[in-house]
Amino acid sequence: MADYIETARRVIGVEIAGLEALSAGLGHEFSRAVEMILAVQGRVVVSGMGKSGHVGRKIAATFASTGTPAQFVHPAEASHGDLGMVTESDLALVLSNSGETPELADLIAHTRRFSIPLIGVAARPQSTLMRQADLGLVLPAAQEACGNGIVPTTSTTMTLALGDALAIALMEHRRFTPEHFRTFHPGGKLGALLAKVGDLMHTDLPLVGLDAPMSEALLVISQKGYGVTGVVDGDGLLAGIITDGDLRRHMQGLLDLDARAVMTPAPRTIAPGALAEAALAQMQERKITCLFAVEDGRPRGILHIHDCLRAGLV
Repeated sequence: MADYIETARRVIGVEIAGLEALSAGLGHEFSRAVEMILAVQGRVVVSGMGKSGHVGRKIAATFASTGTPAQFVHPAEASHGDLGMVTESDLALVLSNSGETPELADLIAHTRRFSIPLIGVAARPQSTLMRQADLGLVLPAAQEACGNGIVPTTSTTMTLALGDALAIALMEHRRFTPEHFRTFHPGGKLGALLAKVGDLMHTDLPLVGLDAPMSEALLVISQKGYGVTGVVDGDGLLAGIITDGDLRRHMQGLLDLDARAVMTPAPRTIAPGALAEAALAQMQERKITCLFAVEDGRPRGILHIHDCLRAGLV
């Protein structure tokens, strides 16, 4: 029986060697490429044919999601009208391991005709693509993982990693934050992880005053449905919280007491601008089900652990 694990390890090892060679060979051309992209007023138009095209789609998507406007243009479609998507305010990032892919000819010619900056990525520095490009990023000579040099494996992995390196270098230069990232990822797990407390919290707050009788506090707890009520002082600042545990501890003569006597003072709170994931971590750590969102000492909202569950944080 074939040793599939050994084959997998050999493939991964060959590709790791290619990535190490890519890393070692990075030089001023990479820095120039980043500067060229930063100077673009329009979009980064990524193109490539075959496996390079599949990698190019991913690179364009990574650029777009990390603050660098980008789109993928298929080179064959470009020859049939999509060249109109590539404007003089754009930059073309063209991928071809050989640098001689015939379907790229019209796109390359278009960039030369309209003085559109062109960055080529290929393994052959003397290829047509690299000779025509304003800047060439040369992939190192590396063995394809298939063993016979036919199947694009190491070369596409290196191209993908180079695209990621460009995207992250651009992202860090622009000081792209998780909040910016969420703007482009409002859905799915990423959107949930980057949601803010203010996005999920409720503003119909369960609140009573310090001197409110416990009969009133119990009514608020029941009506609002969070299992708690906040207690505010005369200035509207959050002074405490009454939870189910507080009710049990003061069961004897509960209705003869006021909110001040029953509440837990200085409760754990969170800012509306904090990540909801941080709020969830607090609730799980303290084994509580609610947090008041407080700004300048005043309650602005309340977040229940069920809100985090509904948002997909868990």
